[in-house]
Amino acid sequence: QVQLVESGGGLVQAGGSLSLSCAASGRSVSNRALGWFRQAPGKEREFVASVDPNNDKTYYKDSVRGRFTVSRDNAKNTVILQMNSLRPEDTAVYYCAAERWPGTGDFDYWGQGTQVTVSS
Repeated sequence: QVQLVESGGGLVQAGGSLSLSCAASGRSVSNRALGWFRQAPGKEREFVASVDPNNDKTYYKDSVRGRFTVSRDNAKNTVILQMNSLRPEDTAVYYCAAERWPGTGDFDYWGQGTQVTVSS
C-alpha cells in the first residue's frame, strides 16, 4: 500500500500562487508516476498534471500548462505542484495520486485531498 498526504491548499486571490505538496509513505513510489487531479463542486475528478519516475517527463492539462509546474523529489518521497497565475476556475479539491502498478498510467492510490479556493 501507498499512503499519500497532501498539504498546502488554501485561499488565494486570482493571479496569485500556491504550492501543493504530497508526501508518500508505505511502499516505494520512486518507480511510480505521481500525479495531481482535482474535483470542483458538481464536476467529475479531472487530471491536472503528472510526472514520470525519473522526473524527466511531465504532462499537463491544457488549461494549466504554462501556469502549473509538477516536480518530484524521490529522496524525500514527495511531489510538488507549483501553481501560478491562479484563476477562479482552478478552485477545486486537489488530490495527489500514484500509480498502483508502475508504468501503467493507472492512478489508484489517492490522498485525502486539499482545498484550493481562488477568489476573483
